[in-house]
Amino acid sequence: MYVNVHPVTTVRVGGMVAEIDELLAPVIDATWRNGIQTLTSCQDAGESNVSWVSKLPHMADYVATWKGWAFIDFAVEQGLAFLDAVAGAGVRDAFYVRIVHWAAPDAWQVNVRPYDAAMFDEVVPSRFGLRLMQVMFPQYDIAEIGRRLNDHAAGRVVPPASTDWSSVGR
Repeated sequence: MYVNVHPVTTVRVGGMVAEIDELLAPVIDATWRNGIQTLTSCQDAGESNVSWVSKLPHMADYVATWKGWAFIDFAVEQGLAFLDAVAGAGVRDAFYVRIVHWAAPDAWQVNVRPYDAAMFDEVVPSRFGLRLMQVMFPQYDIAEIGRRLNDHAAGRVVPPASTDWSSVGR
């Protein structure tokens, strides 16, 4: 049985219910209220993986790099809907630039990784498919993500406008 390293709280929206890390609970609640399904989440990727370092020493770099970063995993289409909702319910400011541009300070890490069916059933031939999108963001963005998702759920979206790209040299 998996034991969570972070304090959790129960989140219930419609028929969905899960124990969610306390810092991410408002974001998951708002995500679900937007009709977006999540797979897993963690309020601090570095902290939650520190136990791996004794078995897999190469994980020390991962733990150090992602301390203070949260993540949410989605099916790819659901992850895209999450990004659309968060980006569309706020101005195109430095927060927005962190979402969309890899060179922004504290740019979000959005990864779509192909999985091989043979990872789960070693007797089948390799067959790759896109199954998961992981969205990683600094913990200090959690409150703004929640605010934007709440606005999106309430139908408050911001019309497209110019973006301040100065943090990425544009």
